[in-house]
Amino acid sequence: MTALLPTLGGAFGDPADLLRIDGTALSAQRLLGAATAVADRISGAPVVAISATASAGTIVGVVGALLAGVPVVPMPPDSGPAERRHLLADSGVTLVLDPENTFPPTDGVTVIPIDLDAVSATSYPEPPDDAVALILYTSGTTGAPKGVRLTRAAIAADLDAVADAWSWTPDDVLAHGLPLFHVHGLVLGVLGPLRIGSRLVHTRRPTPEGYAAAGASLYFGVPTVWSRVCADESAARALAGARLLVSGSAGLPVPVFQRLAELTGRPPVERYGMTETLITVSSRADGERRAGQVGLPLRGVRTRLVGEDGAVLDDPEAVGELQVSGPTLFRDYLNRQDATAASHTEDGWFRTGDVARIGADGWHRIVGRASTDLIKSGGYRIGAGEVEDVLLGHPGVREAAVIGTPHPDLGQQVTAFVVAEGVSGAELTEFVARELSVHKRPRQVHLVDALPRNAMGKVQKKLLPES
Repeated sequence: MTALLPTLGGAFGDPADLLRIDGTALSAQRLLGAATAVADRISGAPVVAISATASAGTIVGVVGALLAGVPVVPMPPDSGPAERRHLLADSGVTLVLDPENTFPPTDGVTVIPIDLDAVSATSYPEPPDDAVALILYTSGTTGAPKGVRLTRAAIAADLDAVADAWSWTPDDVLAHGLPLFHVHGLVLGVLGPLRIGSRLVHTRRPTPEGYAAAGASLYFGVPTVWSRVCADESAARALAGARLLVSGSAGLPVPVFQRLAELTGRPPVERYGMTETLITVSSRADGERRAGQVGLPLRGVRTRLVGEDGAVLDDPEAVGELQVSGPTLFRDYLNRQDATAASHTEDGWFRTGDVARIGADGWHRIVGRASTDLIKSGGYRIGAGEVEDVLLGHPGVREAAVIGTPHPDLGQQVTAFVVAEGVSGAELTEFVARELSVHKRPRQVHLVDALPRNAMGKVQKKLLPES
């Protein structure tokens, strides 16, 4: 067994500001002492949750659970009562770590505060590689959220593969302001530096001014963050000294990709992954970056496209469901063996539910979710993402979401929801028809003030009306 987080053992030195978040700096020694004190209080527990605020206490709590070998459930700090009840009941949690004394009193739950100044010298053996480290709950687009059990081995394999693709080394300084209860902000954005040895600056919130002031070599963001950075030209130009700008969690609109590259001189790296698979596909630090595409499979990862009949597709023009195999996959869905079985093929590949195209050179383009982004209209299969990209190329359009809605003759019609100024729906329909095949044009265009999004900036298409 190898250490999941070698930084804690001093493998890369111990700067006083190894981790800096919201004005609090932690060295590896201070983090280890405080985290070990947490481990002492929860050791032997079957599972623990944490109210994952953007704080140094959250990092200490998660690391403490990893030291003790106790699976940890990161909970959104703004969870409503119904969501809290579900996460606690489904995971069987009776202990909750509370970094900032914000977790509400809850029957049957013992709340444990986190003291950054606590110190313990207890020594804990490294848990087995196949031990569950994190239980991350999915967004619940189909039914109640499911707990995704991620092993230490999967996390280690993914971080090593990402480090290889992005040339991520101990010499880097990573900056981001992403939530600490998702793969992006927690696994990549916190456990990544602790495995690779780079320093971390967490900006508490992902604001353009926070990013501009971080002085980092490596930045993580979601499309909404990069769009806001591009809108603040002085902040964007301050990132010109960075080595790498990484975008994920949703597709980066082509105009944002182009504007970010123009302002910073750094075409962003895009990557693709899911809670269940971690990061599986990415462009590389030492390679090409293509707007609208997410790159090539990471080391050890295999991908394939499958048609509706279950046959593997090898036509580079084909669109099909993306399936993934490799060492970064999750163990299972907690308490949901039916869902675990349904998510895998008979030969062991994970069904992502995402629709993609893989070019002749192996580059991947994600079209969208099979459930919402593959539109079957008049015998045609239309990818919503392709239509969205064209709409976003219109100078009057700021945001766009495309779905299929019922049509009495076609089965489904292409329907667009657009945030725009100075342009009509009819003009946008004609704009798409000129750029793509005519059958891909939106038959309905709704001009709206905003699109529904979740905390990571992803458009919630399930909340868009179908009529």
